[in-house]
This record gives sequence, structure tokens and C-alpha cells, in this order.
Amino acid sequence: MHPGDVDFVLFDLGGVLIELGGMTAFQELTGLASEEEMWQRWLACPWVRRFESGRCTSREFSEGVVAEWQLQVSPGQFLELLAAWPIGPFPGAAGLLADVQASVPIGCCSNTNVVHWAYQSQEWPLLTLFDRTFLSFELGLVKPDPEMFEAVARQIPADRDRVLFLDDVALNAEAGRSFGFRSEQVRGPDECRAVLVEVGLLPG
Repeated sequence: MHPGDVDFVLFDLGGVLIELGGMTAFQELTGLASEEEMWQRWLACPWVRRFESGRCTSREFSEGVVAEWQLQVSPGQFLELLAAWPIGPFPGAAGLLADVQASVPIGCCSNTNVVHWAYQSQEWPLLTLFDRTFLSFELGLVKPDPEMFEAVARQIPADRDRVLFLDDVALNAEAGRSFGFRSEQVRGPDECRAVLVEVGLLPG
């Protein structure tokens, strides 16, 4: 990429701008060998897809996941664990968004749910900074499905090859790249900033 090649920056939230906690405990609960394996199963789980696309209640979701994954916790305990995943914005995240927004419009594209969003949108001013907000439970679509990227692309004032998409999950980043976005896997504001410097949107 060269300076001027990016007209819009699309950020994932969890793991990119918002710190996630509880992931190690959940991975241990599932018995899966790696975080990457856990994310792959999570993103493919029918109950996760239903919940994060707004097509089932939190009770139906928790009961479904506990049964399908054979978790040794109650549905209520699982929801408590889930609610603790987002800790808060990473230090420097708001400043990063302001720096990028001085050059090009910005948006977020997040797989999230009503449980997380109801709290986050009230507590974290960072989430008001985006020019466009694309949430899975509002769109009825989820990453890494191409339909999610298609719905987002229709509302972004830029050609898809001039959209930079930053996500912490490899599967989502690869899906964005396959769709035609300029896509990178990053974790945290520092890795975001390094990519944005590389593409010429921020000074080195």
C-alpha cells in the first residue's frame, strides 16, 4: 500500500480497541488446545451465530452453548463469564481513532450482542467516535460471512479495495481480504498504529 491508497478504516472492537478478559478461563473450560482453535469453534457455533445476529434470547443462547459444548457450568454462570469478557478500551485507543479520523472516516465492524453492547455503549465514550457503526446483532449478520462484509461495504463511502479492515481474529481478517478489503490481523492499538503508519495514514 502507498499513502493515499486508503479512504476508510474499519476497526473490529474486541481485541483491537477493547481489551478482552476471561478468554483463558473460557478456553480452559472448553478444553480446547489453543485460543485460535477456540475462536474458530466459537465463530462457527450455531448458537453464537444466532445470538450475535440477534435471532435468539440470551437465555436460549446460554442454554444452547452449555449443552452443545458440554460445559461444566450452568447457563447463568456461562452468561456471567461472557459478560466479563470485555474489560474496557485499551490505553491509547481513543487517541488512535482521533488521529486516524483526522485523515479519513472511520467505522467499527463487530460481532457483538445485546448483553455486551447495552453496557459498553453507555460506559465507554470511545464507541461514539465512529463515523459508521456496524454491529452483528443489529444487521442480523456475522463475520466472517461474506454477507456481513457486503452489507458493510454498501454503506461505506469508499471502494472496497480502499477500505482498510483491522481485526484480531485471523479467520475474520482472511475473510475481509477475500472480500476485497485491505485487511490485516492486529491486536491492540500499537499494532493498529504500526499498520496505519505503514499505509501512510499516520506519521512514523
